[in-house]
Amino acid sequence: MTFDIAYDEALIEEIAARFDLRDPNKRALATLVKRLASGSFVFQELVADLATGVGKTYLMSSLIEYLATQGVRHVLVVTPGSTIQRKTLENFDAASAKYVPGADLIPFVVTPETFRSARVSAALRDPSRLKVFVFNVQQLIRPTDKVSRKVRDEDENLGDALYSYLENADDLLVIADEHHVYHEKAKAFSGAIRDLHPVALIGLTATPDPADASKVAFQYTLGEAIADGHVKVPVIVYRKDGTKDERTQLQDACQLLGHKERSYALYREMHPDAPAVKPCLFVVCQTIQHAGEVGQLLAQPGLIGDGSRVLEITSQSSDEALEALAQVEHPDSPIRAIVSVNMLREGWDVKNIAVIVALRRLASQTLTEQILGRGLRLPFGVRTGVADVDQVDLVAHDSYQQLLDQKDVLRQRIQLPSSEVPVDNQGFATTSTLDPSKPVDPRGWGEGDFGVGGAGAAVAIGPGQRSLFDDWDFEDEYGQTGPGLQFQEAEERIETKEPIPQHRVEGAPQIVFPRREARLAYAPFSLSDIPDGDAQAAGVAFIKEVPTFLFRDALEAKRSGDDVTIVSTPQGTEEAQQTLAGLDVVRDDLIEAIMQQPEVPSEKASKNAAKRLVWAFLKGAGVTTEVASAEWGQKRRQQAVEGMRRLIRDKIANRKQQMAFEFVPVTLPLEPVLVDADAPQAHNVTKFKKGVQYVGWKKNVMPMATFDAGTTEWQLALLMDRDPNIEWWVRLYTNGPAFVPTTDGAYFPDFIAIDTEGTYWLIEGKADDHAKDDSVLRKKAAAETWARAVRDDGDFGKWRYLFATETDIKQAGGSWNGLLVSTKPE
Repeated sequence: MTFDIAYDEALIEEIAARFDLRDPNKRALATLVKRLASGSFVFQELVADLATGVGKTYLMSSLIEYLATQGVRHVLVVTPGSTIQRKTLENFDAASAKYVPGADLIPFVVTPETFRSARVSAALRDPSRLKVFVFNVQQLIRPTDKVSRKVRDEDENLGDALYSYLENADDLLVIADEHHVYHEKAKAFSGAIRDLHPVALIGLTATPDPADASKVAFQYTLGEAIADGHVKVPVIVYRKDGTKDERTQLQDACQLLGHKERSYALYREMHPDAPAVKPCLFVVCQTIQHAGEVGQLLAQPGLIGDGSRVLEITSQSSDEALEALAQVEHPDSPIRAIVSVNMLREGWDVKNIAVIVALRRLASQTLTEQILGRGLRLPFGVRTGVADVDQVDLVAHDSYQQLLDQKDVLRQRIQLPSSEVPVDNQGFATTSTLDPSKPVDPRGWGEGDFGVGGAGAAVAIGPGQRSLFDDWDFEDEYGQTGPGLQFQEAEERIETKEPIPQHRVEGAPQIVFPRREARLAYAPFSLSDIPDGDAQAAGVAFIKEVPTFLFRDALEAKRSGDDVTIVSTPQGTEEAQQTLAGLDVVRDDLIEAIMQQPEVPSEKASKNAAKRLVWAFLKGAGVTTEVASAEWGQKRRQQAVEGMRRLIRDKIANRKQQMAFEFVPVTLPLEPVLVDADAPQAHNVTKFKKGVQYVGWKKNVMPMATFDAGTTEWQLALLMDRDPNIEWWVRLYTNGPAFVPTTDGAYFPDFIAIDTEGTYWLIEGKADDHAKDDSVLRKKAAAETWARAVRDDGDFGKWRYLFATETDIKQAGGSWNGLLVSTKPE
């Protein structure tokens, strides 16, 4: 037949009434039909982006009914997996509780299990019969050398392969459930569908791929569904006490589930005609092994408490488990918790999921909505007015703030492409239309950076007009012309030589100078310094149990016309259950809190003192020998441990302080240094100049040095540079990192030298008329004390201090040994 669909508004209304379609489903049906009617004889791929829980199943069934009334007889429903396939088949089975009623033209359903039968072959040969094929996409993929596909093998009853039969059907319509799975980038999946050459492909999804934006014909967001009352209100549940472990999350979820069970039962008591619904917990895990561990945990007392009431669904699940999953909505089902990994992330829909725990990180909007979508369906079909029934709780202790911050993703629509080029109010194309293939000016100028239109505005130069740059003549480093200025440097500027950065001379050592620093240090700490009364007073704060609460924030949606706003609305808090521990555990935790402090010596006396303080602490908290079997809640225990830790830390912080010294290693010299290109050679100088850089040294660690005094510093440098007993020397400068602390500041000597015996010398040269000044003598005494302390420390080698006056330097006669004789250093 010819695929020619007409839009019939009266038929839309009739079918919507028969299928009892919700308004968004009715509008989606009308939109899809209009698009199909406008594209007769032309292949179309259309996507209906319909929020999870709104009823894509009803949209699919009503669309098949409409097209069937228009003469379509071949519809292929493609599902991404076995779970969704079973659910879809139940939608067409009048004996199933999931049957979608309303069709006048009852389809003949063909499945992978039945398509080879003679009965099916007879139906396929009947051109008047509406045939609906429900297959997994994996069953349609092109076979390989290792994998065969039965649908592509010739059927003796049909006389052809089923795939070929579908391929030759001239009215084949494909409905792709969870359409985002079959995106064109998934070549095998996409090819299995598109190679059939259907007249149209209709995709149904709650999370379309952004790349399919051009195919989206209808959108209805989760925010709209919440605002219109078609789904439950999501509630983010969390703690503020920092507890995030999995057992606590599951324990809190089971507590919430208990509340839901009572609320559901109370609603049924008030509405006897309401269907029997028992709420379930849904847990999303990270791996199959993780799911097994969580299942065992839920089976323990204090949670679900019975392994037979916990159902694990993974890719390795048995047929019995999948059958139990199919019956989970039945009033007689024993299942109260479903633990899954990825199997039930999408397409699986039941109405009795009331609490969700995501033990895998909700890393994306898609994953968040897919997981949340498992619990959005209304248990009694409509909002009841009972908050506990109309809400689904999402327990997310570790990511609740992220979820609350991203609440607006519930109202976001996929951005549809626009065929119009964006323009500004003057008619110019905006930057979004710039051609990326055109080269960018390497100077960073836009085409109109200097134009009248402002930054980025294009300026057209017409015939006879002159550009602002016509009279400018220059060439840049790219060989292109552009605006610029030419400079001619003065002769003086050209002849000026810039200083050259230089490092220490080749082979010169780095010197580690031990800078002595005085610091206040604490006296050794002893628990014996803490009286029992202080510990008992600290324990009084924990005489009562400390409750912890579950906080619940509902993500409510408010509609204003077509606009929807998501509002986080605080719900009532409730006290959370806590893990109880005996006093023996509490005592051990308190003792450990004391002994873990690094200042507490790990010795017998400390352990005995810790026991003494813990007993006094517990007496303050109301513990006596008569009630020693009492149990403490987790929060009280945690806070008590912190209280004991804080007591010990306060005592440690308030102990006496005393002055202590330590050596801080300082690496010398600081490099590089800027060396004047025309600096004079030191050994060729006839007249010394203060502050001038001198180069050409033989034993100086650095290539240059400057000096303040010619009769002391300069002469010492010349002596050391020539004497065979000196290996290396380096000049020290005021305000450098190498200094000796004094009572009134810091003392900066003149040199460090290393002799042939490996001794480090800290050297000071001083004019005769200042050698006896009080300040000079104080610095000299401090340096001598420093040198002794360095030698006693033993970690920095042998250091000595040498103080030389002008007279000492003259008497040395240019000899290092002579200088030692005249100065007599310690």
